Amino acid sequence: MRSLILAGVTGLALLSACVPKAEAPAPAPVRPIPQPVRTASSAPVPAPSTDWRDWALTPGTWRYAGDPRGSRATFGAGGAPLLTLVCDAGANVIRMTRTGVAAGALTVRTSTTARTLQTQAVVGSVEAVLPARDPLLDAMGFSRGRFVIEGGGGASLVVPAWAEVLRVVEDCRG
Repeated sequence: MRSLILAGVTGLALLSACVPKAEAPAPAPVRPIPQPVRTASSAPVPAPSTDWRDWALTPGTWRYAGDPRGSRATFGAGGAPLLTLVCDAGANVIRMTRTGVAAGALTVRTSTTARTLQTQAVVGSVEAVLPARDPLLDAMGFSRGRFVIEGGGGASLVVPAWAEVLRVVEDCRG
């Protein structure tokens, strides 16, 4: 019986040796990935939002620095700052300076307040003076992500409401 099993296994082994090996299929040809083609769109481009809270932030960053008279925060993208808040500790006021605009009125919009401020011309900019305890300063610092300064014939500034704003205000309040 053992020899019968051995003969069967040997026969199967010999038989399988006679079967030709299957070759692996050839790899599929490589096709280039199609690139999207840009065409002129016939769809209308949406108009910019009239809600200032949807406007893109003005490029730049806040910088805080101590000052012999108090402290200051400047906003800009290098070069001359676009907006400066200076604590005049001796007078207990915040001087808000906006460069590149004409004297007249500036409107400050926050998520809770909108107020128009009268300005005076200073060298290369305009300045509004606010008492250190003015609620508009708190509204600027606590505005939801941004506040806007408009007027004076220049482009609107959409400024991030970062901690530097309130830091100058707190320095001035003592």
